[in-house]
Amino acid sequence: MDRAEARKRAEELVDRMTVEEMASQLRFDAPAVERLGIPEYNWWNEGLHGVARAGTATMFPQAIALAAAFDEELMRDVGDVISTEGRAKYNESVRHGDRDIYKGLTFWSPNINIFRDPRWGRGHETYGEDPYLTGVLGCAFIRGLQGEDDGVPYLKLAACAKHFAVHSGPEAVRHSFDARVSEKDLRETYLPAFEHCVREAHVESVMGAYNRTNGEPCCGHTHLMKEILRGEWQFEGHFVSDCWAVQDFHMHHHVTNSAEESAVLALESGCDVNCGCTYQKIMNAYGLGMVSRETIRESAVRLFTTRYLLGMFEETPYDAIPYEKVDCAEHRALAVEAARESLVLLKNDGILPLSHECIRTLAVIGPNADSRRALIGNYHGTASEYVTVLNGIREQAGDDMRILYSEGSHLFLEKGDALAKPHHLISEAQTVAEHADAVILCLGLDETLEGEEGDAGNADASGDKKDLQLPASQRRLLESVLAVGKPTIVCMLAGSAMDMKLASERASAILQVWYPGALGGRAVAEALFGVYSPSGKLPITLYRDLDGLPEFTDYSMKGRTYRYLENEPLYPFGYGLTYGKITLEECGIVTGEAGASGETNVSDETGTAGKGIPLKEGSEGVLQVITLDKQDYEKAAKEGLTLYAGLRNESDMDLSEVLQVYVRVEGSENEVRNHRLCAFRRISLKPGEQKRVMLEIRAQAFATVNERGEYHADGKEAKLFVGFGQPDARTAELLA
Repeated sequence: MDRAEARKRAEELVDRMTVEEMASQLRFDAPAVERLGIPEYNWWNEGLHGVARAGTATMFPQAIALAAAFDEELMRDVGDVISTEGRAKYNESVRHGDRDIYKGLTFWSPNINIFRDPRWGRGHETYGEDPYLTGVLGCAFIRGLQGEDDGVPYLKLAACAKHFAVHSGPEAVRHSFDARVSEKDLRETYLPAFEHCVREAHVESVMGAYNRTNGEPCCGHTHLMKEILRGEWQFEGHFVSDCWAVQDFHMHHHVTNSAEESAVLALESGCDVNCGCTYQKIMNAYGLGMVSRETIRESAVRLFTTRYLLGMFEETPYDAIPYEKVDCAEHRALAVEAARESLVLLKNDGILPLSHECIRTLAVIGPNADSRRALIGNYHGTASEYVTVLNGIREQAGDDMRILYSEGSHLFLEKGDALAKPHHLISEAQTVAEHADAVILCLGLDETLEGEEGDAGNADASGDKKDLQLPASQRRLLESVLAVGKPTIVCMLAGSAMDMKLASERASAILQVWYPGALGGRAVAEALFGVYSPSGKLPITLYRDLDGLPEFTDYSMKGRTYRYLENEPLYPFGYGLTYGKITLEECGIVTGEAGASGETNVSDETGTAGKGIPLKEGSEGVLQVITLDKQDYEKAAKEGLTLYAGLRNESDMDLSEVLQVYVRVEGSENEVRNHRLCAFRRISLKPGEQKRVMLEIRAQAFATVNERGEYHADGKEAKLFVGFGQPDARTAELLA
């Protein structure tokens, strides 16, 4: 069913309703209209990294971890699994007459806000700090959720891009905060991912944020919602408020004086579903002549258009998805594979992979070593099985390696036993380390320390971090274990940048684990023992500290993220090691007919027709630099271009890498301070294998944004940097 047909049927149905019935359908918990055969429907469901809050489901790594895989195909597959399980659960819920919250087909995911500040507690729900990466991965995830490639004339689920649009903390003041942002930063950083999700992935829903942006509340914002979203981008889906955000209009933002005024402002701005209770006042406003019947009708029509597109009032092929698909073996295998791709190896002095021959006794220490909570992040469901890091290591160690375990410390308290003295577990941790050949130290956070305001258990319940420090209990544990002097591998289970200067200086290896999903401990252990090589890349900058970062409440991008960074990071965006070496042997621009994009074997030139322009700069190995002169730059700014790259696995094991392309327009006063990601591709190669891959670079990558928020190709030339990380000094140092 196409949108035109769905809207026509929605109009016919809504026009049979009274105004009161129309208004009732704009609540997130819409009641039944029995005389028209409309069952009750709850619009609120979650699927950030698995079907959430609705019982058993496959639990994938948290969103920030999925982003670290830099894998568009993986994101689509994860979305597809979530939609399959969501449909299966919906089918059974309906069969049992259960239409409660978290049981519907409208999933309020993904979160495509930009992770601009490492203190933000919800940053781990996002795909990181880069607008291009976020847009590509967000689109892939949405296509998987909505079933774009299924060949079925219905939406599989309705995805929701949130939180529109300038939103990334602080959590504690989000209900009253006004994010002030320039037109340049708005168009260059905060809007691109949303635009891609609307224009390219045709996301069915958009959710507004709690805060104001430049004075207007985001769920009642004329410029964002009417002029940009529905006007400029031609968004045709429905808009939903964040939960109880509309009541913030009069209670906290003070832009209205009553619930009726707030409901009218949201409705007339195009907010169709109210997650909250303010829309219960719509009929009061209607009776006072504050809002028209047509405005109420239009929102109802949009909502029933979505319901018809989902096939809620007729049989669809998705009705046949059986409950047996929920948390099935195939889906669980994908969750483990996603965790494998997400792990980022930050440091390795040669201790990894661990050798059974050299290590007879292994110490596993830390509050996150045997923690289920540290596997799953927030917005999670319930898995049927959990494999912690300790569980996974026991699986891999086998019978010939002794595993010694100590919790070492509480996650954040000085002591976990009221009768004990502070830091009472430290001596055991030291003992365990002393009796082992090597140490795995599992530190970090969980959803109680970083997450959403109201859900987190940190000092002010905001979910944000005050700084980048580990809790004091873990800092003392880290210092004590490192002082023992045994080779120590730090596994960091956290969804944001943490202060790892001490670990960087003194640990033998560091593995950024994120929140790796219910079975993530298996993937971690396999990486530690060399079953496969880690290959993830950082989707965020790991700062040394907060020096040089603006105030949390400052929404200008100056000094933030790799594009505007002024101080040297500890570990840069795009960085990650492997256990071997893939060499970039050749690189150039495809001219003429490029043929099929994707991977081709070097010995088979099929699909790589066209003459490559010789490099003006660069060398074999890690990074190639291609300079486009004025003529080529202007052509690329109109048409885009295709790059080819030849790669070889120089190692004796299977390897995966992420080829990355960054662009910088020279001679433009509007260019970002550093450079911008404009293409990436995950590549896997067997030992000794060669491949040639193609990467498409969009024309817009060669445009810069001026202070009025306008895109222009105003440079003299452009440089493309092709390699396995950023073209910055710190990345070069770490990869040397």
